[in-house]
Amino acid sequence: MAAIILIASLVAAYWLRYGLLPLRPQNGRLPGPDPQLEPVLNSVRTGEWEPAALLVGSAGSDWNLRAHYVQHLAYTAVHDDGAWLGKWHAARPEDPDAMLVSACARIEYAWKLRGAAYASATSAEQAQGFHRELAGARQDLAHIAALNPDDPTPFAKEIWVALGLGYSKEQMRALWTEVTKRAPDHYQAHSAALQYKCRKWRGSAQEAEQFAAEAARRAPKGSLLTVLPLVSWYEHHVLSAEGRVPADSFRTPMLTALVDAALDDVAAAEGHPNLPSARHALAYFLLRQGRYRAAVLQFRHVDGYAEAFPWRYRPWKKLSYRAHRTRAMWGALLTRR
Repeated sequence: MAAIILIASLVAAYWLRYGLLPLRPQNGRLPGPDPQLEPVLNSVRTGEWEPAALLVGSAGSDWNLRAHYVQHLAYTAVHDDGAWLGKWHAARPEDPDAMLVSACARIEYAWKLRGAAYASATSAEQAQGFHRELAGARQDLAHIAALNPDDPTPFAKEIWVALGLGYSKEQMRALWTEVTKRAPDHYQAHSAALQYKCRKWRGSAQEAEQFAAEAARRAPKGSLLTVLPLVSWYEHHVLSAEGRVPADSFRTPMLTALVDAALDDVAAAEGHPNLPSARHALAYFLLRQGRYRAAVLQFRHVDGYAEAFPWRYRPWKKLSYRAHRTRAMWGALLTRR
């Protein structure tokens, strides 16, 4: 009994040493702590719109931050009570920020209508609603872009319309030009465009790999675009795998180099709104490469939050996050690596 108590105490001490709590509740809406956004999300759930307006306005021309705020406000408007957004419109009917959040909420609602099933398992009613809402959002975004020509956000968000409505490659190239001439290293836009390039949507494994590699190669350090090759690899080697992916597949020199590049990128990305998302991706790949201590350090930064790649691909993302975090802790404890 004394030995069991000693072992349990050592394990608990090890968890606490890294600032992790095994039973900590996990936030399923955000990828990491966000002291500016979280209070506003709580406020809008009670019907207040003013904090949302101030928050979006505070992003200014930090386009990554603007897209980040708009995304989460739009999601909250669709999945919680969105009455606050109607109040915002009523109070400021010509406010481009309110229009933008509404258009993005319409995109979010369209994908909610469609559901996550394959097209063959989607009803005609779902498909009609999906296409109707996306077509409406497309018009809304075009109007918003005309009101604020410097803002890449409407074009970045339109990529999700492109996915759903099946834009041709020529249409997608034109849309991509509009994004990159305004914000060449826009994280959300690159993440969405990578999905378009993937085999499961409008492209192929080769197209996705080339797009991700080129974006990572030319982007400045701190842009976090070095995460894209990791996402592309996961999409075409893990998600598409029919069985269990061999452990050695994660430990090739090529994939190790990609992870190392992303680690350098993350170290230079302090303050980037998508930094927590990058840390989740790194935590997963470091764990699968047996680099347990490095994985634990990434988990430590985002613990308590589970809305991120790759956990969001799992039916029970919070459980998946916990399981991988626990594996990393045990690996660090037992192997000292």
